[in-house]
Amino acid sequence: MAKNQSRTPGRDVRGGSGARNGKAARGAKPAGRGPQRGGGANGRQGGPQKGGAYGAQRGGTGRPGAGRRPGGQRPGGPRQQSAKPLTSYIEGRRASAEALETGVPIKRALVATMDGGLDATLQSLVDRLQAAGVAVEFVPRSRLDVLSSHGAHQGIVLETKPFAYAELSDVIARAGTGDALVVVLDHVTDEGNFGAIVRSAEVVGAAGVVIPKARTASVGTAAYKTSAGAVLHLPIAQVPNLPAALEALKDAGFWVGAASEHAQEDVWHAPMGGRLCLVMGSEGEGISRLVQEKCDFGCRLPQRGMVESLNVAQATTVLCYEWLRRTTEAAAAAAAAAPSAGAGQYTEAGDWA
Repeated sequence: MAKNQSRTPGRDVRGGSGARNGKAARGAKPAGRGPQRGGGANGRQGGPQKGGAYGAQRGGTGRPGAGRRPGGQRPGGPRQQSAKPLTSYIEGRRASAEALETGVPIKRALVATMDGGLDATLQSLVDRLQAAGVAVEFVPRSRLDVLSSHGAHQGIVLETKPFAYAELSDVIARAGTGDALVVVLDHVTDEGNFGAIVRSAEVVGAAGVVIPKARTASVGTAAYKTSAGAVLHLPIAQVPNLPAALEALKDAGFWVGAASEHAQEDVWHAPMGGRLCLVMGSEGEGISRLVQEKCDFGCRLPQRGMVESLNVAQATTVLCYEWLRRTTEAAAAAAAAAPSAGAGQYTEAGDWA
């Protein structure tokens, strides 16, 4: 797809041999290599899973509807949704400082009492919180240990209002009309992995992260911690239907790529630049069938070692940086090919302007 070129109904799938709007689709393959729907190689669309493996993208495709009723309903009827919690927690000094700087609504700060007083770094943070009007309560360290997701609170936990998720339209608006990256997570359930993915996406300049509303990790204490505060800088949209969200992203000019071990192309040869929606599957089942069917192409990570794979967070980081490399090189090439500043340009009338 040419840079900034919008998608149109009836498009050829990226990687196919057709043309659109009179131009060959970017990343077109030689004749005989058809489009890879959902990244399946040789027509493979799922099969037994090997667990949450990602180095060569093992387990990157989901089992089609295993154990579920038509329409995605679970046996025994739909699950009752519990009320959303009225309080969320942010732990750790860096995440707490980020929360303060970015205006996260903080109810109060819980700080561990320490023999000999607070160290200079923690005291400085407490002073900043108090200056901002945040109530600070000194509590036994054991209380923070109970609230902590993995015991790394560093002596401070912030009590906040629930995280404010973005709308999909917010992510699309932030993407603008040029090169952009959106990361879609198909039911990634580990909050630590989720936070690490958000951190990688934010670092490379992604427009946002999209997650489903059910059966997925959400922004909680562990996500704040492992994202190093990145959840406060990047729109995270919750959507009720991932396939519908992918269609909306396609309408906004994105190509959708699925990380899958069954993909014919590795990451170095797949069309990973431009306006890219990168779909990563869950740790156990990979990408579900319905989401797979909305993907334009697949990519896998090559592997030489004996360890089974990377996890989903590590694999997402590699793929995000490949998008960054492609778009950076494309921008540099376009700048080099552009006429130099002040140089004359030949007009249709045959004159130099």
